Amino acid sequence: MNILILGSGGREHALAWKISQSPHCDQLFVAPGNGGSSQVATNLPDVGSHFDDAGKKNIRETIKEKKIDLLVIGPEAPLVAGLVDFLKSEPGLSDLRIVGPTQSGAKLEGSKDYAKAFMQRHQIPTAIAATFTKDTIEEGFQFLQEQSFPVVLKADGLAAGKGVIICGSLEEAEKSLKSMLLDEQFGEASSRVLIEEFLQGVELSVFILTDGEEYLMLPEAKDYKRIGENDTGPNTGGMGAVSPVPFADQDFLQKIEKQIVQPTIQGLSEEGIDYRGFIFAGLMNVEGQPYVIEYNVRLGDPETQAILPRIDEDLLPVLYDCASKKLKNRSLQLKKKTAATVVMVSEGYPGKYDKGKSIVGLQDINDILVFHAGTNTENGDIKTNGGRVLAVTALGDQLSEALEKSYSGALSICWDGLYYRKDIGQDLLKI
Repeated sequence: MNILILGSGGREHALAWKISQSPHCDQLFVAPGNGGSSQVATNLPDVGSHFDDAGKKNIRETIKEKKIDLLVIGPEAPLVAGLVDFLKSEPGLSDLRIVGPTQSGAKLEGSKDYAKAFMQRHQIPTAIAATFTKDTIEEGFQFLQEQSFPVVLKADGLAAGKGVIICGSLEEAEKSLKSMLLDEQFGEASSRVLIEEFLQGVELSVFILTDGEEYLMLPEAKDYKRIGENDTGPNTGGMGAVSPVPFADQDFLQKIEKQIVQPTIQGLSEEGIDYRGFIFAGLMNVEGQPYVIEYNVRLGDPETQAILPRIDEDLLPVLYDCASKKLKNRSLQLKKKTAATVVMVSEGYPGKYDKGKSIVGLQDINDILVFHAGTNTENGDIKTNGGRVLAVTALGDQLSEALEKSYSGALSICWDGLYYRKDIGQDLLKI
C-alpha cells in the first residue's frame, strides 16, 4: 500500500513513524514533511504547503503520480479548506481512501461558533457562550458586564491554537475583545469572537477515530498549553503531554463516551455529514463531570506524540478501515505503559524566534523517541525551522519513570536558545 501523510509537524512525524512499521506499507510519503519524517519516509517538500486551487491540484497530481492508496491528512487547514471534497469529486480517484472529514465536518474546528451551536443542538455538555462581531461589539461589552470573572474569549476561526484568552477582569476582557475584533489580533480568525463562561477544573484531551457510524476510543492525554511553568504566560500550540491521565478512570471515561462521544457521532450522522477521521475533544473535568471546551477535527500536537507510542498494534489497517467505513467490530490494543512528552522550542516562541540553529545531541538518544516538529535538513545537519522544534517522548511503567526518561533525553539535546518547561506532568504526580 502506498500512503501519503499531509503535514510538516510533530504529529505528522509521529504518524509516519507508526505507519512505517506496518508490513502493509510499501511506499510512505510525507508532504511537505520535516527533518524527522525524512528518516522514515520520503518527503515531498514542494507539496502540501498551500491549499488554494493550485495547492489542491498539486496534491491531486501527486496522489496520481505516486499511486497513493491512502491519504492521511494531519493538520486542520486543508480540511477546513475543503481538500477532501475536492479530491472526492475528481475522476480517477474513486479508489482513494482518505482519513479526514469533508469541509462540512471540518467546521467543528473551523468555526467555534458553529461547534458551540452543534453541541447545543445535540445536548452535549459545554460552557455557556455568546458570539459577537465588530458590528455588535457594544452588545459584547454589555454582555461582559453581566458576567462573573474570569471569562474566556475565543477567536471563532483557526488561530494555530493561540486564539484563546482567559480574562480575569472586566477591564482586561473589554481590552481583549476590542483587540480581537477591531484590531484584528488574530486576523480573519477573530472577525467573530465567542465570550464563554470559564469552567474551573482540569483539562483532558480525548481522541476518537470514526468512520461516521462506528468509532474507536484512542488513548486520552493531558497537554500543557502555556509557555511558562505553572501554566503561566501566553498559549502555545502545546508544550508537553502525558498519557494516560490518572484522574480519567473507567467511570469518567464512560461518562465521556455516553455524554459526548456517542451524541457527537450521532449528531454528525443526523446532519448528513460524511465524517471519516479523527475527532479531538478538548474537555474539562468539572467536579467529575466532562464538558467540551472545543472540537478539533484531527489529532492533537503534541498529544499524538504521547498516544501513538501506546498503541500496541499495526495502525495502518485501522486507518484504512476507517476511510473505508469498516470500523465495525474493530478494537485497539494498548500498551500498559505511560508516555510523557516534553516539547523543546525556539527562544522567543510563541512570539518571534530565529530559525537555522544547528541541533546537536540527537545521535546520543537511546530508548527515547524524538519527534521532529520544526526542523529541516541542510547538508546532512538537522536545523531548527520553527517555534516548536522537537518533542521528546519516553515510555515508563509509571508516570515518574516516563518523565525522568523524557527529561534525560531533553538534556542530551542542544541548540542555541532552546527552551522547554521543566514541570510537565508534575501536577499529575500528586493525584
